[in-house]
Amino acid sequence: MNLSQDAWAALVLSGRLALWVTPAYALAGALLAWALVFGLKRPGWLDALVTIPIAFPPVVIGFALLWLLGRQSLLGQTLVELGVGFVFSFQGLWLAAFIAGLPLVVKTLQAALQTQPRDWHETALTLGCRPFAAFWLVHLPIARTAWLTGVLLALARGLGEVGISLMLGGNILGRTETLSLAIFNAVTTGDYAQGALLSAVLGGCCLGLLMLVRWLQPRPSRCI
Repeated sequence: MNLSQDAWAALVLSGRLALWVTPAYALAGALLAWALVFGLKRPGWLDALVTIPIAFPPVVIGFALLWLLGRQSLLGQTLVELGVGFVFSFQGLWLAAFIAGLPLVVKTLQAALQTQPRDWHETALTLGCRPFAAFWLVHLPIARTAWLTGVLLALARGLGEVGISLMLGGNILGRTETLSLAIFNAVTTGDYAQGALLSAVLGGCCLGLLMLVRWLQPRPSRCI
């Protein structure tokens, strides 16, 4: 059985989404991890905000974003006037994938940064580095494996996102139907064969990302 034309459109849309959201994961994840570990004296509120997408049901987050960014809200009306619409659009799909996957980047990188000796940071400051420069030139290169691992995990999570995408993107055939939503639609209409094929495609993509994560992990040294 071959993929239908709509399924191919969903696959292309998911690929386009991955290309746009991956750099955002890397940049925002690094900046938030810096703020949590080095930038803020009391990062508890930011840490809680980053953790919300992990703890809250995706549908609840999607509804909150729909209410916040919809045309009925002041913010939504302002964004529409500026030519930016997050509801029932590609931008909405991007935002859904970004919010769903970002905590995985931040938490993975944050844990790696917190294991680094604090002396490294103090030494960099003593040598004339500004705090953010010390993070960017010293800490982040050392934690680059954790950084990349977090980005790959976030991408796998973002590609499989359904709840937020369904509420914010609208699941419009040929326009905002991602690969994960195409699986949902195929099962809903009783086309289990197409759903199984799409599941194999999406599962294969995510499995490939997880294999990359596994490959990036340091190998344990063996005593002879």
